[in-house]
Amino acid sequence: MTALAAVFGAHAPPAVAATYVYVSNAESREISVLRLDREARVLRPVQTVQVTGTAMPMAISPDKRFLYVALRSQPFSVAAFGINPSTGELSPIATSPLPDSMAYVATDRTGRFLLSASYGGDKLAVNAIAANGTVAAEPLQVVATRRHAHALLTDRSNRRAFATNLGGDVVLQFNFDAATGQLAPNAPPAIETDKGQGPRHLVFHPGDRFAYLLNELDATVNVYPYDAATGLMGARIQRASALPDGFQGGAPWAAEIRITADGRRLYASERRSSTLSVFAVDEGTGQLRRTAVVPTEEQPRGFSLDAAGQFLVAVGQKSHAATLYAIDPATGHLSAVHRLPLGKDPNWVEIVDLP
Repeated sequence: MTALAAVFGAHAPPAVAATYVYVSNAESREISVLRLDREARVLRPVQTVQVTGTAMPMAISPDKRFLYVALRSQPFSVAAFGINPSTGELSPIATSPLPDSMAYVATDRTGRFLLSASYGGDKLAVNAIAANGTVAAEPLQVVATRRHAHALLTDRSNRRAFATNLGGDVVLQFNFDAATGQLAPNAPPAIETDKGQGPRHLVFHPGDRFAYLLNELDATVNVYPYDAATGLMGARIQRASALPDGFQGGAPWAAEIRITADGRRLYASERRSSTLSVFAVDEGTGQLRRTAVVPTEEQPRGFSLDAAGQFLVAVGQKSHAATLYAIDPATGHLSAVHRLPLGKDPNWVEIVDLP
């Protein structure tokens, strides 16, 4: 009998998962692997992995076995890595071509397909993923979009998919066939935003009743009702600002949006002001109430939340560093607890708990 079992008997508490943070550093062409030490409230370096191109968007497979990194310099490709469940370290699997420079990658909810969106190429792509994590070299489908496709992701049912088009001021609505990986337009096929908003990233409320769209060019969050049965977004019910009050720093430049697993808090980053906005989410209406604006790393393109909603990690493209924030459980407000220098141009963050 272990010492722990001797104390707790058959009711010993489950082992606490180790939390790892992955950051892509575009200019230095590397991935930083960090361990989030919850007790000490610090980020501890684990590994630095070189890649062959400009590392930017990343995605972790649903089973937490693989990490995918889009390389946005030629030849445009995606690097697949295996994740060591004991250490969080990465092992290269394969690098596969993609149809263009992809500003966003995600897997579907089964992990069998890689979804990607090309800002410069005005297109979406779907590639099959093999059981060993390798991404197929030939796409199953390439879909032309309006100008500047910026994200492509499925909802929780894995039966619907959505693509933001920053230059086209539209969110495309698709049916997604999880058996074949094929996208087909839903009806209606699109939700138009206001002209000049620049739809960038989209998240869904965990209750599947609301969708939150971050607009890059006016730094607002559009709130929509979402019908999970039909896979359709309804008419916008709110437009909330992610800019600091009285902002006079030039053209807005919003970047990332994340929502906590319990759906109570939403966060958005704005690069021009180098801030993070904190929003409380109304459980009944889905509407947002901004409760804080927090200065952060310079030009915060990427940030992410841990699954428990206890920590947030933000990185700065110009400060070349990450800040770890503790999240107040009552208010959702952020307190900086640790800062760590990284590679050049850190821009994307993924956080995962491993057993």
